[in-house]
Amino acid sequence: MPRVRLISFLLCFAPLSLFAQQPTAPHDSVRGAIRTVDVRTRTLEVTTGVGFALRVVRLQVPAGVPITDRQSAQPQLIGLGALQPGDVIRAAFGGRPTGFVAYTIERVGRMEGP
Repeated sequence: MPRVRLISFLLCFAPLSLFAQQPTAPHDSVRGAIRTVDVRTRTLEVTTGVGFALRVVRLQVPAGVPITDRQSAQPQLIGLGALQPGDVIRAAFGGRPTGFVAYTIERVGRMEGP
């Protein structure tokens, strides 16, 4: 009887161990306009979508994430504080238990107001 309990115990926790071993590689990308930049908490909110289907993606930006500016003649590294609401960015990110985490960010342009 103890063998049956051990097998059933292992079968209950097998899916949890498989979930924990998933890779943390970027699984998605977003291209859109920055809605907010919070340098203190190192987060961005990006508005993206097609037509009337809009969504806001909140990204955590760890300190080592490369942020480049494609607007200049040669792409150069910039800091998180250089990004402003209205900048158009492309970001690769992945999901973690704490939310979406950016892996790379590239500023590709700027939205102009009316």
